Amino acid sequence: MVIIVATMYIEKTNSRGKYTCYLLRETYRKDGKVKHRTLANLSGCAEEELEAMRLALQHKKDLTQLVSVTQAVSLRQGLSMGAVWLLFDIARQLGITEALGPSRAGKLALWQVMARVIDQGSRLSAVRLAGSHAACDILGLEPFHEDDLYENLDWLDENQSKIEDLLFQSSYSPKKPGLYLYDVTSSYLEGQYNELSAFGYNRDGKKGKRQIVIGLLCEETGKPLSVEVFAGNTQDTATVASQIQKVAQRFGGGDITFVGDRGMIKNQQVEDLAEYGFHYITAITKPQIESLIDQGVIPMTLFDQRLAEIQTEAGIRYILRRNPDRALEIRQSRQSKLASLHQMVKKQNEYLAEHSHAREAVALRKVNDRCEKLKVSKWVGAVAASDRRISLTTDQEVLAEIEKLDGCYVLKTDLNKKAASKETIHSRYKDLAQVEWAFRTSKTVQLEMRPVNVRLASRTRGHVFVVMLAYLIVQELTDRWNEINLTVAEGIHELTSLCATEVLVEGKPRCSKIPQPRSSVEELLKAASVRLPNVLPCKGTRVATRKKLPENRATP
Repeated sequence: MVIIVATMYIEKTNSRGKYTCYLLRETYRKDGKVKHRTLANLSGCAEEELEAMRLALQHKKDLTQLVSVTQAVSLRQGLSMGAVWLLFDIARQLGITEALGPSRAGKLALWQVMARVIDQGSRLSAVRLAGSHAACDILGLEPFHEDDLYENLDWLDENQSKIEDLLFQSSYSPKKPGLYLYDVTSSYLEGQYNELSAFGYNRDGKKGKRQIVIGLLCEETGKPLSVEVFAGNTQDTATVASQIQKVAQRFGGGDITFVGDRGMIKNQQVEDLAEYGFHYITAITKPQIESLIDQGVIPMTLFDQRLAEIQTEAGIRYILRRNPDRALEIRQSRQSKLASLHQMVKKQNEYLAEHSHAREAVALRKVNDRCEKLKVSKWVGAVAASDRRISLTTDQEVLAEIEKLDGCYVLKTDLNKKAASKETIHSRYKDLAQVEWAFRTSKTVQLEMRPVNVRLASRTRGHVFVVMLAYLIVQELTDRWNEINLTVAEGIHELTSLCATEVLVEGKPRCSKIPQPRSSVEELLKAASVRLPNVLPCKGTRVATRKKLPENRATP
C-alpha cells in the first residue's frame, strides 16, 4: 500500500447557509484512488490568519517566492476607526450591544447610537459618516442607506420595552434600585407635520413652535432606565401613571420611592403610588406654600433655619429651607427689572417732551405692558405726572410680602423618619439635577436631539430612544475621562484621527493594520479601559446615500 501526499489546502464549507466552517485538508492517493482527510478545524481563525496560511501553502515548495509576493504588497490609509472602536467597546461593556442583539436591525440601531455620539445629525448624515469610519468592518454590517435607518427607527420603537428590560436586568440583577428619579421636558419642532406635535407649555421659550413632551425615568445615580415621548400638549402630571406602571410591572416593584419635580406629584399621583405601596418625594409650588403659611401649618420663622421639618397628623412631612444664594439672585433680578423700567420711563418722557403731538396714554400703556411682560405688575406700575411726564410707583407693602418667600422652598414626602431623615429627603430631591443634566446634554450640549427630522410617531419615539442610549455612553465616558482635561466631544474628535492602515496584495485589500496610536489617543483609550485590536477585517464594504447632495449648490 502506497500513500502519496498530493497537496494541502484550506476548504470553506457552508452548513445549509447557517454557518461557515474552514477546514485544513489534504488530498492523497490510496490504492489508485484520490482520498481527502481533515487535519484541523480553522473556523476560530481570523480572516487575515487564513489568508496568511493560504499564502504559505501556495508557496510551500519554494518559500523564497514569498519575497516576490511581498513586492506586490502595498499600504494605504484606511478609514477612521478610533472613535468607532471605543464606542463599540463601551456599548459592549454597558450591555447595549447585547440588548440590541446581533441581527442586522440591532447592528443598524447600534450604529445610529454611535453616530449620534460622534457627529450629531440626520439619518442621511449618519450614512455619510459610515462612509468615512470603519463602521461596517467593526460592526459586521452590509451596505445600507438612509431609508434603512428610517425603518430601523420603527424597529427600535417596536422593541424599546424589550431593550430597556434587558439593559435593566444586566445592570440591576439581583439587587434592584429603591429610588427612581423622574422629570419631563419639551423639545420644540421646526415643522408642523410631526404626528406627536402640539402646542403646549414650552420650556425652550420658542413661541409659535409645536413641540413634543419627553419623560425620562432614571435610577438614583441619574442613569436613564426608560424614556417616553408624549404629545406636545400633555400635562406633566399625566405622564406619571405610565412611569409607575413601568416600575411596578417591568422593573420589579418592591419598596420604591419616586422623586418628582415641583407640581409633578399631586393628589391623583399620590393615590396611584399608594396603590402599589410606593412612596414619593416632591416639592410644592409657591401658592401651596403660601396656603400652608396662611393655615398655620408652616411658621415663617422656620425658614430662617438651615433645614427644618414639619409633620402633620396624617404622616405627611414637609422639609423646608431658605436658600440665601437663591434669595440674593431673585432680589438682584428684581432690581435689574426695575432699573430697566426706569430707563424705559426716561426714554418715554424724553419722547413726550420732544414731540408735542405724542399721546401720554400711549407711553403709559407701553410702560405698563412692559411691567406685565417682566411679571412685576403686582408691585410696580406707571402713572401720569404733571407736565406730560410719567413716573413709576412701587407698592412697598406688596413687595415686602413677595420678598418674604425669596429663596424659600418646601419638600413633601410620605416617608417616615425611620426610613429617611430630613437630610436624606433633601439630598434625594437634589438628585433630580442628574435628570436635568441628562436633558441638557441630550437636547443641546452633546447629543443635539433637535432637529428631530422625522414625521411619524414611531420614528419620533425611535429617535428619542437613540438619544437616550447615546447618553448612556456619554455619561459613562464622562466618568471614565474625569481626570482628563477634555470634554467627551473633544475626546471623541481626538479619537477620530486614528485611522487604520489597509494592507493590499496585488491591489486588493486583505486586512487593516491598526497603527500605534499617539500618546493623547492612547491616554484616552487607557482611561476608558478600551484596548485596540491589532488588525481588523477589511471587507471593502462601502455605504452611500440614496439622496445625493445637489450638484449645483449655492456658494457664498
